[in-house]
Amino acid sequence: MVFIRKSKFLNQVGAFVISKRFDDYYKFIFTSRKGKAIFASFRYELKFECEEGIEYFKNAIDSVVFEKVKSAAGKYYFKIILEETHFATSRKYNTELLLDKGINEIRNYAFKAEILDFTLNEVVFPE
Repeated sequence: MVFIRKSKFLNQVGAFVISKRFDDYYKFIFTSRKGKAIFASFRYELKFECEEGIEYFKNAIDSVVFEKVKSAAGKYYFKIILEETHFATSRKYNTELLLDKGINEIRNYAFKAEILDFTLNEVVFPE
């Protein structure tokens, strides 16, 4: 799970955090205003495709469908459906109320969230 430490770089609307996976593909995670991961994208071969995916999502937020799911283990999560395509999957939640709060965080803040690029392995939050 990604947890972004609050700093002057993380505003009060959350962030899209781009990172490079162990298999050399890219992904992004949308984090809440408190820095907690809400959902993760699927993998992208190129970083610019990942960046385009974020912009596409931000611009299409009004047409996003949140498909709520309960796992066999009793955890709640949602699938993000965009233009009838499974776009991303949320983290697991213990209650449906927390799941709804995650969805509301996306609806209220994702369209104006900043993008943080962690692919360069540079210190983003200096001491």
